[in-house]
Amino acid sequence: MNLSDITDYTQTLGLQAKQASALMAKAPPALKNKALRQLAELLRGNVGALQLDNAKDIERAVSAGLAAPLVDRLKLTPGVIETCAQGCEQLAAMPDVIGEVIGIRQQPSGIRVGQMRVPIGVFGMVFESRPNVTIEAASLSIKSGNACILRGGSEAIESNRALARLVQQALHLSGLPENAVQLVQTTDRAVVDQLIAMPQYVDLIIPRGGKGLIERISAGAKVPVIKHLDGNCHTYVDEPCDLEMAVRVADNAKTSKYSPCNATESLLVARGVAAVFLPPIAAIYAAKGVEMRCDAEALLLLQTFEQNRALAYAGSALTASYSVANQGLGNAGSAALKLVPAQPSDWFAEYLAPIISIRIVAGVDEAIDHINHYGSHHTDAILTRDHLHAQQFLREVDSASVMVNTSTRFADGFEYGLGAEIGISTDKFHARGPVGIEGLTSLKYVVLGQGEVRG
Repeated sequence: MNLSDITDYTQTLGLQAKQASALMAKAPPALKNKALRQLAELLRGNVGALQLDNAKDIERAVSAGLAAPLVDRLKLTPGVIETCAQGCEQLAAMPDVIGEVIGIRQQPSGIRVGQMRVPIGVFGMVFESRPNVTIEAASLSIKSGNACILRGGSEAIESNRALARLVQQALHLSGLPENAVQLVQTTDRAVVDQLIAMPQYVDLIIPRGGKGLIERISAGAKVPVIKHLDGNCHTYVDEPCDLEMAVRVADNAKTSKYSPCNATESLLVARGVAAVFLPPIAAIYAAKGVEMRCDAEALLLLQTFEQNRALAYAGSALTASYSVANQGLGNAGSAALKLVPAQPSDWFAEYLAPIISIRIVAGVDEAIDHINHYGSHHTDAILTRDHLHAQQFLREVDSASVMVNTSTRFADGFEYGLGAEIGISTDKFHARGPVGIEGLTSLKYVVLGQGEVRG
């Protein structure tokens, strides 16, 4: 397409979405839920056909030399398709929030004032890699009464087209406008530049992908953007804490999966527990191949532990209550620690890899200061037995999700009971944290009267 054709095409998408959004906003819950259940049925009935289209993307990605982990993210396995179908059914079973009126208050004048939850209107979503995002975005859009324009990555174009066809089929069979969910059919990047600059049609843009994509869209958008640039998440081990629990949680927060944005990237440890906490967690990280980038104090402590490991374990409070063997690591205690002096840039880093930065701090105040300075305002956790420290952490850490005594890996729409999520926002306005159905809505004031007039 030339630029003129792209402009016409994008304008058409926008106009069709705007028209569909008016119909979706007044669609009864029964029709929206019918469409979601119909989509689940279509997904299950077309597993073979979807995999044939997906195979084209996989073959092209392999031929282009795409890294194995990225190729893996493209795969529409039967398990991935079933998860998508179940997600649609779960959304269908959830209450409909559109039209809900909250906070009605009687005023001295006699009027009653409240707020009603309504759809955003039209959102555009630009995403990379995983084709299942097409279903996640479409299903949330349907449930929230919006219309959406989806632009997936070129590496998954065949898979996304196949999935979008099923979405539009489900909408049609349920009596809803097919244009309520539209997929951009071209891989030309110029469409994105047009999409993010159409406030007359698009009310919100949601980028989901790498930092470069999100920065580019944020810089060029003429409509509001829900975004997060980094997931530099912290786990702070406080004094006092349950050491066995702290080791278990710090392990899970880092090593259960390295690539998600909610994985812990930086471990902060109170000086009073560092000597008994760091050796066992370091042994676990070493057994799993995690490189530890340490400040000077943590580095010295762990180097000493490495030099005389038997003595360090003999003096550890965790020997009896928590063994690395319980993690299925066998002889984890013998794995060499991967210790590296931390550089200033490490405190800002989102590794998305088996690397973690470690710093010893004086206590909760210094931990909070570190997180608010170096963090990305995504998700941060404190592991503590001190209720006052927990409350201070919850109040003062400036992040979208703040946790006490649990893993940062729980920062997820499904885990929060949202049914699904369209992304995670580290912005402070409109939506913050995992963005589910309510994040795709807005509140408008409603005023109820009985003939009152203002004096």
